[in-house]
Amino acid sequence: MNQLPVVPSASSSKFGMVPNLQHNGIPQGMDLENWQQDPYLHWTFSHVADFLPTAKISRGDGPVAELPENFTDFTSVVVDSPEYGAPTSVGQIMDDTFTDGWAVMVDGELLTENYFGKADANMSHILMSVSKSLVGVVVGALVNQGKLDLSKTIEHYIPELKGCGYEGATIRHILDMRSGIQFSEEYLDPQAEVRLLEQVIGWAPRRDHSLPKTMYGFLASLKKDGEHGGPFRYRSCETDALGWLCEVVSGKKMPQLMSELLWSRIGAENDATIGIDKEGTGMFDGGINASLRDMIRFGSLFLEHGKSLTGEQVVSAGWVADTFAGGSTSRKSFKLSPDDNRMPGGMYRNQCWFPYEGNEVMLCLGIHGQMIYINRRANMVAAKLSSWPLPQNARMLFPTIQAFDAIAEAVGDSDSIPELPLDFAPLDQYTTSMPVIVPDAQVPATPVTPVAPVVPVTPAAPVTPAVPAAPQIPAETIASQGTVVAVDPDSGATTVDWGEGPTTYGGATQ
Repeated sequence: MNQLPVVPSASSSKFGMVPNLQHNGIPQGMDLENWQQDPYLHWTFSHVADFLPTAKISRGDGPVAELPENFTDFTSVVVDSPEYGAPTSVGQIMDDTFTDGWAVMVDGELLTENYFGKADANMSHILMSVSKSLVGVVVGALVNQGKLDLSKTIEHYIPELKGCGYEGATIRHILDMRSGIQFSEEYLDPQAEVRLLEQVIGWAPRRDHSLPKTMYGFLASLKKDGEHGGPFRYRSCETDALGWLCEVVSGKKMPQLMSELLWSRIGAENDATIGIDKEGTGMFDGGINASLRDMIRFGSLFLEHGKSLTGEQVVSAGWVADTFAGGSTSRKSFKLSPDDNRMPGGMYRNQCWFPYEGNEVMLCLGIHGQMIYINRRANMVAAKLSSWPLPQNARMLFPTIQAFDAIAEAVGDSDSIPELPLDFAPLDQYTTSMPVIVPDAQVPATPVTPVAPVVPVTPAAPVTPAVPAAPQIPAETIASQGTVVAVDPDSGATTVDWGEGPTTYGGATQ
């Protein structure tokens, strides 16, 4: 694929640059070579099913989760953005970042919903790598059903991967993008594996006829260039391996599986779709298309302890807690990453991003400006669909995050989430601790006897200031959803197995 053109200035009339549609509805001049390039993006990103093969992810016949509207104008909220070099506004950032649509929900109310150009609420827009976070929840649901063990290697489930680069990688390694697989994510390099994969699945003209003919064949051809379990490296093939895994253990294709486990249970308003190869295999890492409002509904799972807005338990509270808590080396592996992440103190867990220290803000991110933003403190979910001319652009990504941070600050702290750890603090440089957030119905009316007394953590060396102990986990939550496997007699740290592997709360490690 040719190198993408230079980004037009923010003042250009970007939505007026789309060429006229031909008699078949396709923009004049657009083809398989250039559909991911400007000036076609605003059209192609919301019309994928018009020119590429897709499969439906059904919303089912259940009720739609209503989003009560209480519209508020946030466009004038001031944003202190280093990328701008001076205070700017939410509205200016949305105007400058090729936004197709953005929305904000706080405390269950839809406060903002805006569309640009020819986009509207019924638009099914490509999510790019936000798709990864959806696949991550499907993995979580299968773990909850006992069909997956994250500690097992992937060839245990997929024998076809024995003897290839993935052999020996555990599901946890792949879920957190810490395998040793060789895979380049350099989007502007036509020879990078991320672009070669597009030739394999039919998203780009096949110029290298030596490439495998299917997604699964491509995954089995990948080599290893490092040890499994090493530093975080962002690689789309990890999610494709997870998608294959989900299909093997469930015996179902992803469109049906995702419909049954996720999409039909979140109260989605519209069907989603996923791009597929000639054998019907999904482009798991970035091929899902959905509407803006349904992105908000998906994001709300992480504020509702795995429950949808219709009250269905889609994934366990333990899985959500594990996502926010991370593992004992999640932040260290992120810090040691060779990638240019520009998120100091952050981490990547269960196919989701954490841009800061702590567990207040979580992101689902896709190239060209797709984003779901979740802020626990503000009980806020925001979503943005975009058509950036270039796949990656830090001068658009970080101001967008900062804009949503500013909105969260403007609406203030929410009191709608019980046991929200506002006093959360890291327990060491790389490890964080958080309590399980339990819905009101699960919190006993009488005081809960703790599993073990919480005493201050004694550091190995003098630490100033002293780090506060994390809140205790309610005993009833452990009894109903997890199993205590160890209690540290000195620190009071409690290790709980939620069915996805052990996590420790209240101590120095997890």
